[in-house]
Amino acid sequence: MKIGIVKESIKGETRVAGTPDIVKRFLGKYSDVEILVEKGAGEAAGFLDDAYIEAGAKVLAAATVWKSDLILKVNPASDAEAKKVEKGCLVIGYMDPFASEKTFKTWAKAGVNAISVERIPRISRAQSMDALSSQANLAGYRAVLEGAAHYNKFFPVMMTAAGSSKPAKAIILGVGVAGLQAIATAKRLGASVEAFDIRPETAEQVESLGAKFIKLDIGEDGSGDGGYAKELSEEGKKKQQAALQEYLKKADVVITTALIPGRPAPVLVTKEAVKGMKPGSVIVDMAAASGGNCPLSKADEVVDVDGVKIVGYTNYPAMMPADASQFYGKNLQNLLQLMLETTDGKTELKINLEDEIIAKSLVVYEGEIK
Repeated sequence: MKIGIVKESIKGETRVAGTPDIVKRFLGKYSDVEILVEKGAGEAAGFLDDAYIEAGAKVLAAATVWKSDLILKVNPASDAEAKKVEKGCLVIGYMDPFASEKTFKTWAKAGVNAISVERIPRISRAQSMDALSSQANLAGYRAVLEGAAHYNKFFPVMMTAAGSSKPAKAIILGVGVAGLQAIATAKRLGASVEAFDIRPETAEQVESLGAKFIKLDIGEDGSGDGGYAKELSEEGKKKQQAALQEYLKKADVVITTALIPGRPAPVLVTKEAVKGMKPGSVIVDMAAASGGNCPLSKADEVVDVDGVKIVGYTNYPAMMPADASQFYGKNLQNLLQLMLETTDGKTELKINLEDEIIAKSLVVYEGEIK
């Protein structure tokens, strides 16, 4: 069996789907498997070709790697990449299922199978395979660093002979994985932290990190299935926006993390709210790639609106590619252990549709789009 790790082609992507350490650990367990790495695949993350060779992989041209039995990726395949995959191959990576119908049709027709890591269920048994969570942790951490870097004052209390400063007031909107990490990071940097989520049950998590939970009376409970938030009614959204606007007037740094899979990001920080914020304050909109939690955000840009900086970077894990790649590669390694079986020294790929994790994460299988 040949497993291919390809070089990401999307502009600004620095991650790779497997590191030399992951390769070494994997080959230590599956000695008959060959791992093929595209030349330069890990360079942007600091992993040179020689390190992969030392770990036991073969570093080859892209054309050869794309002929592997199993291909590991970070980002969804481009139209050109989708056509490179051969019949019977299994592709694993982020697939953006709501926007990849064309790719899935191409693969279904070509007899290619695919697993989308976004669809791995958030159950206890799948925690070690949950790429969304591992990358969101990194994103929440880095977003706060970007907020601190663009803020023109200290985050913590600073006492000097020339005087002292007050701690920055940070507000985190959305208490998922990224939001919780943002809270923890802002606290470690010394900020005064408050957080809001439409799910009341997250209050305990916020308070356990030493932050204050913002309670808004909007007349609705935003708790959805599986621990996720559900979309509010139009009236609920308006009440939420109006109530938040008053809190944001006092904020120094706002981190927004709210996303709805397959839909535009909900607006949490309105244009009116931005106008009411203090000059010098910062909004880090982590949903900028999906339209933004603030309508004034611009993807991959930092804009200034009447003295308020709005940071719209869209790929925070790629700003920390070494750890992001290591975590992601480990997620994929754990996932593969559900599908690889070794009998009499021969390792084969077995897709067990009775396994909840495999069944729910498959997006293309044996000519059908799932």
